[in-house]
Amino acid sequence: MRKRLKQVLKIIGFLFLVIIILVVVQFYRFSTPKTDVAIFKEFKSHNVPVFIDKKEFKSFDYRVLTTQKVVDTTKPTIVFIHGSIGSALDFKKYMLDSVLRKKANLISYDRIGYGIYQTGKVQESIAFEKQMLENLIAKLNPANTILVGYSYGGPIALASKKKYKKIVLLAPAVYSNQENMPWLLNLYKWKITRWLVPKTWQAASKEKLTHQKDLQNFEKSWNENPSSIICIQGDSDWIVPYKNSLLLQQQISPEKFKLVTLKGAGHGLVWTNFKDIKQVLIQQLN
Repeated sequence: MRKRLKQVLKIIGFLFLVIIILVVVQFYRFSTPKTDVAIFKEFKSHNVPVFIDKKEFKSFDYRVLTTQKVVDTTKPTIVFIHGSIGSALDFKKYMLDSVLRKKANLISYDRIGYGIYQTGKVQESIAFEKQMLENLIAKLNPANTILVGYSYGGPIALASKKKYKKIVLLAPAVYSNQENMPWLLNLYKWKITRWLVPKTWQAASKEKLTHQKDLQNFEKSWNENPSSIICIQGDSDWIVPYKNSLLLQQQISPEKFKLVTLKGAGHGLVWTNFKDIKQVLIQQLN
């Protein structure tokens, strides 16, 4: 009986180990930034052209995706800023959409640390991200440009004090006292387990651990942004609390700020509530 029990425990232990290995492998595959070839192939499968450029800012290389080779100045331009963890492909669905492509130039880019260049080397600085964004769009007319900042991309959009056609915030992480610190961050903090964490997730962890303090340099001046702002968030968001948007609503005058609440939506609203967000974007373009 004891011998049979040992055999059963060995089999269970082996199966558990196999499951852990498979989960880690899939985790790494999911977290690895897609190559240019893979992106071209994916857009081609939808019969949509995509143009990929390698840009440089302060000796850092980063990738930019556009739906047009040359910006059409007769149209507005939407610039998407992803969160943490994230990439330019977070907005793939928007860049594939025929209505948005017809009405606007679409630009999405990998922030430093999250793309195929310098993976993991995030700068942990909203000021750096703001400068990089403004450098990317320096040739665009701000009055004809819409910034869309998702999650950690929200404070980057708000930190830019130029007057844009519109700033659209999607579940923005903009207040230090609303920062959640999930237990999984310990996998990065503990040196013994850090090797298990993919580089892009290491980047997200580094940014997460410094974001709270960095926000304190900006959060009292969000109301100084001269642009009109639309904030979209779900009231069931447990990653970036919905209270971020409510506090923004209190801080910024109603003449410049509108809050759109998506009932029951979580932090993945960029994907789960595509139609709602698309509709808001189209309203800004008309």
